[in-house]
Amino acid sequence: MNNFAIIGLDCADPKLMFEEFWEDLPNIRKLAEGGSYGPLQSTIPPITVPAWMSMMTGKDPGTLGFYGFRNRKDYSYDSVFFANSRLLKHEPVWDTLGKKGYKSIVLGVPLTYPPKPINGYLVTSFLTPSIESNYTYPKELKEEIKSWVGKYMLDVENFRTEDKQRILDEVYEMTEKRFEVAKHLVTEKEWNFFMMVEMGPDRLHHAFWAYHDPTHFKHDPTSPFRTAIKDYYIYLDKKIGELVQYFPEDTTVMLVSDHGIQKMEGGIAINDWLTEKGYLVLKEKPEKPTRIGKLIAENKIDWSKTKAWGMGGYYGRLFINVKEREPEGIVPKEEYEDFRNQLIKELEAITDEHGNNIGTKAFKPEEVYSEINNIAPDLIIYFGNLTWRSMGSVGNPSIWTHENDTGPDDANHAQDGMVLMNKGQVPRKIYEVRDAVLRHFEERD
Repeated sequence: MNNFAIIGLDCADPKLMFEEFWEDLPNIRKLAEGGSYGPLQSTIPPITVPAWMSMMTGKDPGTLGFYGFRNRKDYSYDSVFFANSRLLKHEPVWDTLGKKGYKSIVLGVPLTYPPKPINGYLVTSFLTPSIESNYTYPKELKEEIKSWVGKYMLDVENFRTEDKQRILDEVYEMTEKRFEVAKHLVTEKEWNFFMMVEMGPDRLHHAFWAYHDPTHFKHDPTSPFRTAIKDYYIYLDKKIGELVQYFPEDTTVMLVSDHGIQKMEGGIAINDWLTEKGYLVLKEKPEKPTRIGKLIAENKIDWSKTKAWGMGGYYGRLFINVKEREPEGIVPKEEYEDFRNQLIKELEAITDEHGNNIGTKAFKPEEVYSEINNIAPDLIIYFGNLTWRSMGSVGNPSIWTHENDTGPDDANHAQDGMVLMNKGQVPRKIYEVRDAVLRHFEERD
């Protein structure tokens, strides 16, 4: 019975992988020869949490109840919970396989911290507080990893920085250690299903996209970092080629990402836009751009006059101040739908500074998810269809900005990730990956 291995590359983009860099990736091309490859439609929204766990459970973000890493805990204005494995109520594919007696190795998959027992071995992801935490199952595996690579790296710290050389050095160090741990696991442990996720592509894209993309407004063709992303993909190709050599013969191999990447044109300050519209009313305007959470905590928002507020991120989350739902809600429930439709119309009419419509899309959660658990945003917003990010701060000079309010960032996510398999037909949607894995083992039972 042949094994199944997934090599996850967070944020790896189909245009880069299958077009721009294709001829420079001989190991990946070789994997594709007997199989297929193409774009993989991600979740709404296409972000790390919840996309990877949607892939592994086959459930959409509404069913999982995670709409990002940060989520509303209740209908108060300042309560937030952070998604983690304890809150996951649906079975990831390795647990389903474990019940059938198959052994799994899981390395770096987001939303696996804190580690839960599995039939096999598990190493948690970049969302782990630190390597001082218990980040493996079984616990003893932590000491083995230390003997293999010394100080293991969960992530690159503070990747939104102007210190680009540090980011580059640390991404390579992190990736080297992750693939070294993967090599030891697949050669020294018993397994039927293997999955790893490498965060390096995501960190490189966000930090170096302007150097790579000649159409980016910050592009500098003379920069020593102009080939950083391409060089890293070539390095990844080499690491993937080496790792695949250690898999048992006839292993089915899938390369997959959770979303793609594209240049960031700028940011829309959602709360300043709401303020201009009269939907968000401040008791006093901050002297400098201030995060909405800080204003909420300091009681600087006049909820008696506020109809809506938003959160920042790669996509926008808009919340409506509903009467008898929020503590000081003012939008009557019978007017909720009309107000939401009005907001969609106004959001989708947003232009850039020059009056050009940027192509914003706004989604109602109940129209894109099969069910809604926990508290979803009232609207999910793709500013400029994700070419503009959502700025959560308030007090910006205008609603348009070309600097990120959480540190330097050149890129935003794109809806399609990538997928490649060395055998058979690839899935086309992120929710179909789990079924492909289970089907593989059912056919061999």
